[in-house]
Amino acid sequence: MDVGSLSAFAAGLALGLSLILAIGAQNAFVLRQGLRGDHVLAVVMTCALSDAVLIAAGVSGFAALAEAAPWIAPLLRWGGAAFLIVYGARALIAAWRGGEALRAADDGPAGLRRAVLTCLALTWLNPHVYLDTLVLLGSVASRFEGQTWAFGTGAVTASFVFFFALGYGARLLRPVFARPTAWRVLDAGIALVMWSIAAGLVLGG
Repeated sequence: MDVGSLSAFAAGLALGLSLILAIGAQNAFVLRQGLRGDHVLAVVMTCALSDAVLIAAGVSGFAALAEAAPWIAPLLRWGGAAFLIVYGARALIAAWRGGEALRAADDGPAGLRRAVLTCLALTWLNPHVYLDTLVLLGSVASRFEGQTWAFGTGAVTASFVFFFALGYGARLLRPVFARPTAWRVLDAGIALVMWSIAAGLVLGG
């Protein structure tokens, strides 16, 4: 890899990490799955591969197609808001009941299909992910003439590193979440994150 490609890769890695580090609906779900040890590999791979597809599309200039179809934005905005409101309500109910996550852990992990579908919904129904990958990363990549794929590879690497670290690193917090109160706080926090993002989608339209 020459100096230009390495510089583009580093820029993509740095920007990718800066965009993904913010705690959002997707990250909160990965954290919860990691804490419970439920299908962690499938969840982190779903998140990382989804990001890779979106980043590749952005680097390829797919943003121009999104601009040509203005109906896509409101569809994603309202669909994403509806999903986040429902998911937030489920998290709040779990927090209110208390200890539900721990009881579920005793009964075995949740279904793989449900975990993956939830992860896909949190990723692909979130309009912000399109702004970050298709628009922002795509526009920045265009500045690295001849090195756009090196930039995109850096951004994809950031996603894989982050999600695997979050999903598998969550086990370090398990002693804290051995207490039912900690799970109630986590579920309540997830509900607030989901609803705040949903409010931003609705009010920001």
